[in-house]
Amino acid sequence: MMFKYCTVIFVALAAGSAVGSGFVAFIAVLGIIPRLIQLTKSENMLMYFEWASILGVIAGSFIGLHGVQFALPPLLLIFIGLFFGVFVGMLAAALYEVLNVFPIIAKRIQLEGKIYALMTAIVLGKVFGSLYYWLGFLGK
Repeated sequence: MMFKYCTVIFVALAAGSAVGSGFVAFIAVLGIIPRLIQLTKSENMLMYFEWASILGVIAGSFIGLHGVQFALPPLLLIFIGLFFGVFVGMLAAALYEVLNVFPIIAKRIQLEGKIYALMTAIVLGKVFGSLYYWLGFLGK
């Protein structure tokens, strides 16, 4: 019986390490944190960005594994949805930027000089989509 528990613990830790390493590698390759620091001109806050990312992943993993549910007021859901939208929007924008999608899309829809406006529109779309999800689906 003890061997069974040790095996389960080992497999769970190995799987968690593999998924966590993959996530960190994905975020590092996209360069989300350095790009965010560059855009916000907050080089002196690098440590806080890193810790926020680490603690966010740990908290998300804990909540996901333990099935934690919160009964939150709708007003608070607006802020949570906003944070989720910002994260998803920045992740999508970083992925688009790494894959060099923005220049291609801008060229096809004749917006070569307006890439910043295109990025802003995509990020805002993700933010409002997250707010709709959190307030529309979960707020009921």
